[in-house]
Formats: sequence, C-alpha cells, structure tokens
Amino acid sequence: MPTPMRLALRLEPGTDLRLGLEALARDRGWPAAFVVAGIGSLRVTALRLADAAEPTWLHGPVELLTLAGSLSPDGAHLHASVADAQGRVTGGHVAAGCEVRTTVELLVELLEQQAFTRAFDAQTGYAELKIDAR
Repeated sequence: MPTPMRLALRLEPGTDLRLGLEALARDRGWPAAFVVAGIGSLRVTALRLADAAEPTWLHGPVELLTLAGSLSPDGAHLHASVADAQGRVTGGHVAAGCEVRTTVELLVELLEQQAFTRAFDAQTGYAELKIDAR
C-alpha cells in the first residue's frame, strides 16, 4: 500500500483561506487530500457555527489555533478555531471570506489511492463527502 504524501504549505497575506485551499486542490489535481494541521493569523474570519444558516463574521486580527478538514476537486470541508486579542475562542466551519493576516502554515496529506467528491445527501441537506478508490 502506498504511503500518503505530506506537504508543508504556506498561504500568504491577503489569501482567502477556504478559496485558496480549494484552488490549490483543483489546480494541482489533488484527487483527495486532508488538511492535517493549520496555524497562523487571520484579518477577517467567517465561521459557520453549529446549525447556523450563515457564517459569523469576526473583523480584526485573530490567531488561527487549529485548522483541519478534507479537500476535493468539488470543494472543501474545513473546521477551524480562532482566538481574538482577549483570548476568546470561536470555532466552526470555515466559510469563504477568511483573509490571511500574516501567514497560514499547513500540513496537507494527499491520498493518491482515493478520490473525493461531494454529493447532496437528502438525509443531512448538505453536499457530503463521497470516497472512492482510484
């Protein structure tokens, strides 16, 4: 069985966290990948909290404490936790609009023997991960 490939990556200031990762997966032709870890800082943060229809927006610098999730050619499913200048922590689903402040450092694992797609699941009401062998 092949060993998954791990990549260390950096997103630069001004990059949209979610859209930047989705573009990397698409542009590099990654069939299936996981963000194993991510740290850094954001200038603007958009997190969809549990069971919320729309993201909560945080304006101003935050520390990105954790970032993890799946990447596919069809899109990303990412969760993050951030802390503001007073140490208050917020976490949820990463939405488009999270802007890198100084850096985001990532460890991404590519799963070359699998392919991820997303398909609408009537049971959950969301496009859910579908995992296939390659």
